[in-house]
Amino acid sequence: MAAEIHSRPQSSRPVLLSKVEGHQDVVSAALLIPKEDGVITASEDRTIRVWLKRDSGQYWPSIYHTMSSPCSAMAYHHDSRRIFVGQDNGAIMEFHVSEDFNKMNFVKTYPAHQNRVSAIIFCLTSEWVISTGHDKCVSWMCTRSGSMLGRHYFTSWASCLQYDYETQHAFVGDYSGQITLLKLEQNTCSVITTLKGHEGSITSLWWDPVQRLLFSGASDHSIIMWDIGGRKGRTLLLQGHHDKVQAICYIQLTRQLVSCSADGGIAVWNMDISREEAPQWLESDSCQKCEQPFFWNIKQMWDTKTLGLRQHHCRKCGQAVCGKCSTKRSSYPIMGFEFQVRVCDSCFESIKDEDRTSLATFHEGKHNISHMSMDIARGLMVTCGSDRVVKIWDMTPVVGCSLATGFSSR
Repeated sequence: MAAEIHSRPQSSRPVLLSKVEGHQDVVSAALLIPKEDGVITASEDRTIRVWLKRDSGQYWPSIYHTMSSPCSAMAYHHDSRRIFVGQDNGAIMEFHVSEDFNKMNFVKTYPAHQNRVSAIIFCLTSEWVISTGHDKCVSWMCTRSGSMLGRHYFTSWASCLQYDYETQHAFVGDYSGQITLLKLEQNTCSVITTLKGHEGSITSLWWDPVQRLLFSGASDHSIIMWDIGGRKGRTLLLQGHHDKVQAICYIQLTRQLVSCSADGGIAVWNMDISREEAPQWLESDSCQKCEQPFFWNIKQMWDTKTLGLRQHHCRKCGQAVCGKCSTKRSSYPIMGFEFQVRVCDSCFESIKDEDRTSLATFHEGKHNISHMSMDIARGLMVTCGSDRVVKIWDMTPVVGCSLATGFSSR
């Protein structure tokens, strides 16, 4: 049950401070307790645990509570010390934690979903618990009465959730790759818009209410930044992960985005620069460089007595090109392409060496990451996943924060 403590060398990469081990199955959520050397974890092994660092420097579970069903999602509200745990059976259970984090009292059960709960958000001002689930819906319930206020259904599993507390707008990502923006009312809701851009299921969302930016990570290994607040809904594409993006967190203070992927990749993206929007892919019946026909353009093939070519697209200009006119590959970080992608030969010539300078740093978490959470004030991050290990990281060497951090190996 004990956690392993690691030394803290100076480096420009995340520093692993502690490993917390003890769960018997996938750790589905882990949250750092603000202003405390403590972590709350929820697992598929049906337990929720609160781990506190003892004087020995090791982490031990001060609370160990077994649920009736595997735990799939969790939210914690520190000011009121309320924990909401979503389960595989669709129920959400609320607990209240004592001031010393050594005792947890059951408050009530919310029959929120008919299937696995995928995300939970608690809003203190309206006393709502909002959640998404694999029953293809978002629900919002009253925490005073425990009663259902409203539900909205989607065509596929609702996988992740973000909420704007001031305007009562919810962002819901689903397995079809779509993000729906909803305005929630007391007993009803209205669909404001849907955002389509990913080629895979939405795995994570992050809303920044200050700059009014929405970030989405997906199983297509990419991240999209949606400018909800202005500039005509401008979108930026970020590609640097080699597996599905499992968790994202935007640090508004330093204009940096932290993302984690299933293969253990941890990326820190510099968003404090003027990035270029990736172009829409253009459609054409023939190469827009050499005018050779593509293989479906039978008329031109017949007229010119030539074989049709396969269509490709230049990632920089978006033009439809043949293989001979796009023989080169290049990274182009200002457009979000951190590794080499297909570009047409003329765009390749226009890209200077300095244009290839990376605008993100990539690090190895060395475990499968299915969930990540950050304590931005202290520059700390916690990751967990199917390897049943919880890791606590000092992110200050890479996120530009010079804030004093807890969890140090004093």
